[in-house]
Amino acid sequence: MSDSKTYELYKQRGFAQRVGFGVKPALLIIDFINAFTDLSSPLASNLDAEVEATRQLLTVARQKQIPIFFTTIEYNQGYEDAGVFIKKVPSLAVLKAGSPMIQIDERLHPEPGEHVIVKKYASAFFGTSLWSTLTALRVDTVLITGCTTSGCIRASAVDACQTGFHAIVVEEAVGDRAPGPHEANLFDIDAKYGDVVSLDAALEYLGGLETS
Repeated sequence: MSDSKTYELYKQRGFAQRVGFGVKPALLIIDFINAFTDLSSPLASNLDAEVEATRQLLTVARQKQIPIFFTTIEYNQGYEDAGVFIKKVPSLAVLKAGSPMIQIDERLHPEPGEHVIVKKYASAFFGTSLWSTLTALRVDTVLITGCTTSGCIRASAVDACQTGFHAIVVEEAVGDRAPGPHEANLFDIDAKYGDVVSLDAALEYLGGLETS
């Protein structure tokens, strides 16, 4: 996160308060797909540490039987559903239907009963069934992991806040292509939209839950 003086200034101005954990969490694993974790892809970066941190959370979430959601991005063969996004980021062309690049990283392979949300844009909420499903499950807290911090993590954290959920971003479990955008967006999320917490804090929270 950014320097302590800036953070203290924000706190003095009424930002960066704690929303805290709620009582009914879900784990949201955003875009840990081959396109972002396989270095042969133009979208990828080294996210091994973040995938491992997410794997630890996933293990405990499964033990506690809390709802688990994965996201991927998939476009049709003609990319009509990619809109202007693909004009801005032509590398999104690797996210074509049927490509192995859109598959969840095998280290985090979804199990039966776990949700896989297909999205087209940055937010896991935009144009998907995520909000309605979380609401039906009476979830109040969304633990967010995945990539990238400056794109899909930030957009999803903002939408989680805007739709009434405690947005909790697990710092060691999110990543980006460069440290500058990563740190700046963690700072902004923590100041305005949700809590950025350590992996240890998230594991302690999950470990203290009663099994659903």
